Amino acid sequence: MKLALYIIVMAGVTYLIRMIPFTFFNRKIKSQFFRSFLYYIPYAVLSAMTIPAIFYSTGSIMTAAVGTAAAAVLAYFDFPLILVALAAAAAAFLSGLFL
Repeated sequence: MKLALYIIVMAGVTYLIRMIPFTFFNRKIKSQFFRSFLYYIPYAVLSAMTIPAIFYSTGSIMTAAVGTAAAAVLAYFDFPLILVALAAAAAAFLSGLFL
């Protein structure tokens, strides 16, 4: 019974979060500042959720930093995403063996 109540409450909250902006903003937003602010929100939220997970996933800040550095370097040079992810995992694993 509790689980059903939790699901209903979360569905309501999710619906309200998505419905309220459509209700209050019924015309196009013309402010360039506000539009650029809204454009970067998904990236900021994704970073805020991902960065802590990266640094606490291995149990060692050093191995996580090595994996992140490897991923950043390969991503900078436009390597494919699967290669970046595999190289970051391998770098974190190998640094865990030696550090």
